[in-house]
Amino acid sequence: MDFTFGDSMCDPSHYAPLAKAAEEFGYRTFSIGDSICYPEEAEGDYPYLETGDRTFLDGAPFICPFQLAASLSMITERLIFRTGVLKLPIRDPVLVAKQATSVAAWSHNRFELGVGLSPWIEDFRATQTDWKSRGKRIEQQIEIIRGLSTGEYFGYESEYYQIPRLKLCPVPSQPIPILYGGHSEPAWRRAARMCDGFTFAGGTMEYTLEITAKLNAYRKEYGRENESFFIHAGVTDIGGVDDIKRLEDAGICELSSGARNPYEPDTMTVEQKVQAAEQFAENVMAKL
Repeated sequence: MDFTFGDSMCDPSHYAPLAKAAEEFGYRTFSIGDSICYPEEAEGDYPYLETGDRTFLDGAPFICPFQLAASLSMITERLIFRTGVLKLPIRDPVLVAKQATSVAAWSHNRFELGVGLSPWIEDFRATQTDWKSRGKRIEQQIEIIRGLSTGEYFGYESEYYQIPRLKLCPVPSQPIPILYGGHSEPAWRRAARMCDGFTFAGGTMEYTLEITAKLNAYRKEYGRENESFFIHAGVTDIGGVDDIKRLEDAGICELSSGARNPYEPDTMTVEQKVQAAEQFAENVMAKL
């Protein structure tokens, strides 16, 4: 079992020492969150909290994930950086392809692209992108990013995108893994049909095992059961090493670890977070 370390919505000065510590302690991946803005008048509830309250996002610092991954790759050698997840439908796919290939080439293939739908209609209004077509467009965007990531000439024609044949340079020497994140049947089917893996934002053991079984069933339905598929999960109620082994047996490849609850105010010093990362590595990771 591999592990990822992440600390979203924190003091930006914490990222560099945390990335260095994560690599030193043996974490595989460093997760980077994504948000472009917070509206003065917000509609809808936050889907990952029972209360639905999203005011904790007001003033929460988010660094552009591509810029952050590129900068942190300069002070690490092995650590992989993954967006968790990039709100893809509010972005232009050619520009995302350029950003992703640039980071992956710059970091020597140490970048994974986690993508998903934004739950906020305000994101679509702010970027002048269509809300209703987001599901159809994200599938086409994934195809476009894959095509442009090859470094060969690639064009695309659809009801949403008209891209003449062009190529990007540089591109990484290996394909960029694309993981999908979401909480719906269409999300699980997209991941199984067209992505390299799936990333859970969080959930109980029961939920994680249930959805993993669905993902595996859909992969078989689409004839992809023999292809590699990377599943990352943030499980909220792991009881110990036995639970971790149970998750691994079910097909989970990587679990999340963090020093704090990102949905609560950050009162920890960076030294405390580094200590928490080290303790988890010694008490859990080293025993697997």
